[in-house]
Amino acid sequence: MAEKGSCLDCRMGRRGLLRLGLAGAVGALLPRGLLGAAPPAGAPTARARSLIVLWMQGGPSHIDTFDPKPGAATGGPFKAITTSVPGLAFSEHLPRLAEQARHLAVIRSMTSLEGSHGRGSYYLHTGHVPTPTARHPGLGAIVSKEVGDPAFALPSFVSLGGPSVGGGFLGQDHSPFVVQSKPGKPVEFLNPPKDVDLARFDARMRLSAALDEAFARSGGVEDARAHQALFARARRMMESPLTKAFVTDEEPQAVREAYGDTDFGQRCLVARRLVEAGVRCVEVTLNGWDTHEDNFTRSRELMGALDPAFAALVRELSERSLFASTLVLCLGEFGRGPDINPREGRDHHPKAFSVALAGGGIRPGSVLGATDPEGRAVAERPVSVPELFATVATLMGIDTRKVYVAGDRPIPIVNKGKPIAELLT
Repeated sequence: MAEKGSCLDCRMGRRGLLRLGLAGAVGALLPRGLLGAAPPAGAPTARARSLIVLWMQGGPSHIDTFDPKPGAATGGPFKAITTSVPGLAFSEHLPRLAEQARHLAVIRSMTSLEGSHGRGSYYLHTGHVPTPTARHPGLGAIVSKEVGDPAFALPSFVSLGGPSVGGGFLGQDHSPFVVQSKPGKPVEFLNPPKDVDLARFDARMRLSAALDEAFARSGGVEDARAHQALFARARRMMESPLTKAFVTDEEPQAVREAYGDTDFGQRCLVARRLVEAGVRCVEVTLNGWDTHEDNFTRSRELMGALDPAFAALVRELSERSLFASTLVLCLGEFGRGPDINPREGRDHHPKAFSVALAGGGIRPGSVLGATDPEGRAVAERPVSVPELFATVATLMGIDTRKVYVAGDRPIPIVNKGKPIAELLT
């Protein structure tokens, strides 16, 4: 099945790249309080250097993926298969992940009250429920702010195939660098227009600098400096050899095939390359999980993309000695209901759902929590979204006690959640 574009489609061209740089420069001009208070002493030691988020847009069914209910009236037609972890079963359409289960941790008892796509996605990305008083930064933006390097040639936060959640009150400087183009190919807007050679490009840059200086002399010093910083950042990225991380042509054919012949699979390969190059957070979106109708056909096809890609990512990170320093998180905004509706679909179900993690300080082969026999509700060890958020932040070396100040309002990085001790090594 062809992967559908996100309903939040957001394509970035050259102007978008320049806006990204401008946002970075403007971010330096924001009030100090907005950028966050100093962290308390004793911040956690990072277990992971990088984070890869596999975002299942639309909300996958836990019953049809990581928490099968064979024999139950709600179980559906999919069979359960054994995994490399004794007693743990996955859907029959996740055979490669079943082999890699000994490297994974599965939470089967996630729970939330947010059952709409917008609110659920916001909550799972930010750790905060939506509020009219603040626009919270997404997890990738927090990673960018707290552990990213603004001098690094590549953005600290890259989103492949979807726009993700932006920088919120941290500013556009920490919003994702969004790439929606065909995965594995050069990012087109990182090159000058074909009709502009290097000499002409340099001349344009000198003219821009001269105009900035003239504007600065007229009183617009801060704006001019921001504009100059914008072009410096954009050009640094355009000229960096690290942008080859977006291109997969040099990868052996066997490696590319292992991830699957889908856009999602090839984006997961790009994610591995970006992490290898030094990017701190990469989010890869697999859209289409909003299966109110024809759930089983669509879920089978989506798992056909997820299974080889996720499994190959785990295997390659391990083979390249990146597994211990890279945290992988696979989740959607909620689960799907146990009841099968008249359209052979499953509806939204935030009350109970599953999340899978791997690498970066996560206890491999672990299973946390359980749902009832029909998958309707959490039966053992409920896990909240703030707990998950605190766990990821802690593994990334981010102090969960830190409090940002947006305007006059204190906003904690984590809203009352503590790391999940059972999942940590």
